[in-house]
Amino acid sequence: MITMEDIVREGDPVLRQVAEEVKLPATQEEKDILTDMLQFLKNSQDEEIAQKYQLRAGVGLAAPQIGISKRMIAVHFQDHDEKQYSYGLFNPKIVSHSVAQAYLEGGEGCLSVDREVPGYVPRYQRITIKATDLDGNELKLKLKGYAAIVFQHELDHLNGIMFYDRIHQDDPFTVPENATAID
Repeated sequence: MITMEDIVREGDPVLRQVAEEVKLPATQEEKDILTDMLQFLKNSQDEEIAQKYQLRAGVGLAAPQIGISKRMIAVHFQDHDEKQYSYGLFNPKIVSHSVAQAYLEGGEGCLSVDREVPGYVPRYQRITIKATDLDGNELKLKLKGYAAIVFQHELDHLNGIMFYDRIHQDDPFTVPENATAID
């Protein structure tokens, strides 16, 4: 079981590396790791389990965050329309995106960052992602708003980018051009 002790914190070089593609089909070990990552997110959102194991609630986790430099992400959350997203994905990539941008009004947080980092993080408002799921199926996901932001945050981890790298350095609360706030 993955716990907060397994989460790599900012400053660790693995978080700044570009993660390697996973050779498909994925090995059983890779599938097990990705399944554990998804289970961590589910556990972190279960009040009783989270309290027992002192887990910070998370909606997404990328393999570099547990010290594995491979292109694997897990997401588990509901968007504002109550649509459930629960995926373990290999080699996710954005294949198209909107010109319009979006940002979370409350800013973003990260399981690998143990401090508040105020500011708006500009993201694409809509994206289309291609990836391979835990069962080896190729997926194409069209995402918008909150869901698009969550996926982009995790994809950034695969490219060695931290969310705060995207915050305007001189004025963290600069509203990104052509952007909509998402609460």
